[in-house]
Amino acid sequence: MSLKLVMAIVKPFKIDEVREALTGLGVQGMTVSEVRGFGRQKGQTEIYRGAEYEVSLLPKSKIEVVVTDDMVERVIEAVRASAETGSIGDGKIFVLDVGQAVRIRTGETGDSAI
Repeated sequence: MSLKLVMAIVKPFKIDEVREALTGLGVQGMTVSEVRGFGRQKGQTEIYRGAEYEVSLLPKSKIEVVVTDDMVERVIEAVRASAETGSIGDGKIFVLDVGQAVRIRTGETGDSAI
């Protein structure tokens, strides 16, 4: 079975909702990074935690999970539904192929490693 990396860039205050949605699907691990960036909304203002910002590089959170092929669509929908605010800058989801996965502790490979 092949593995996919699902990477989502979302608003930081949505992280807990996304984590709960993914945990509910049975996703057993995720990596979250604090990142900064912008998308199509450049030149517009955005409200974040009650303050208005000119868009240059906005705070975002990047979520990465590795899942089997059969879970990809459910993960995408869970992230989309839980991260959506209906406002500009809600984020993006990317899906990439994972060539190999190895669990460092045991040496397990493939879907056994996740």
